[in-house]
Amino acid sequence: MRRRMLLIGLWAATTAVAVLVGVFAVSTVGATIRDRGPVGDEVQRNDTVKPPTTAPDGPAVEDEVAGEWGAFVVECRDTWAYGIAARPDRSAGWRVVSWEKGPDDDVDAVFSDGRNSVDLEVFCNRGRPTLAELERNTLGDD
Repeated sequence: MRRRMLLIGLWAATTAVAVLVGVFAVSTVGATIRDRGPVGDEVQRNDTVKPPTTAPDGPAVEDEVAGEWGAFVVECRDTWAYGIAARPDRSAGWRVVSWEKGPDDDVDAVFSDGRNSVDLEVFCNRGRPTLAELERNTLGDD
């Protein structure tokens, strides 16, 4: 009986250690694969990204991301993005909810027509504005 209790105790301890090691491994590897690190990219980005204190060396390259919602004009100076303008397509009922002027490693704009919203994220890829993410959402009737 004593041996059986010892084996059950060892089995429970081994199982608990295996579960903890598995959770740690999955969270660490999963975070690395998602490029977020162990504490999340928002926390790291806000701590490490500092706007330039002097004018960037590279030429200013301006471009726009456009669609049925309107256009978001972004300028790149080296790796720094600047939101220049957000122009909604008012004839189709779109308006600008918010937009970021920068400088930052990426700038965002949110457009809405009351039923739908479009969230754009633009960064500078080799000095050129590049769409990183376009998220479409259907808004509730609230």
